[in-house]
Amino acid sequence: MDLLVGRIGRPHGVKGAVTVEVHTDDPETRFAAGSVLDTDPAETGPLTVLTSRLHSGILVITVDGITDRSGAESLRGTRLLVDVEVSPPKDDPDAFYDHQLIGLTAQHVDGTGLGTVTGVLHAPAAPVLTITTAAGEEVLVPFVSAIVPTVDLTAGRLTIDPPDGMFDAAQD
Repeated sequence: MDLLVGRIGRPHGVKGAVTVEVHTDDPETRFAAGSVLDTDPAETGPLTVLTSRLHSGILVITVDGITDRSGAESLRGTRLLVDVEVSPPKDDPDAFYDHQLIGLTAQHVDGTGLGTVTGVLHAPAAPVLTITTAAGEEVLVPFVSAIVPTVDLTAGRLTIDPPDGMFDAAQD
């Protein structure tokens, strides 16, 4: 299974550099010089990272074989992936990969079903879970222990202790 670690954005400069929308909590490792990334579409890669740096808070990388702006433009929108089997395990028992969370059943601390985790957003302060209710409404839930006290991967569910009103609009 492939793990999404980034998406290539616009070219940066004229020498083949590209911006990357980061989808990993470890960009220093994932985009280190020499890292090989699978791609979607597959025919675009694999790509070997030559350099990576932050420019005004945005990750900018160069990859082997891309030396000009038009080559960089041809990569725009490419999803950057790594094989989950070669991903290092999380050392923190309270840290999870996105693919582990997506698909889990979300239930209230009282046992009431709330929906299913359908996405994970990586906001600056903390990750945010997208919970899709049975009615198809999306509710954004900060992924912090005060609100999501329990994640049970084996059982396929997580428990949410939402603040008042968080799920009210979705239930109406």
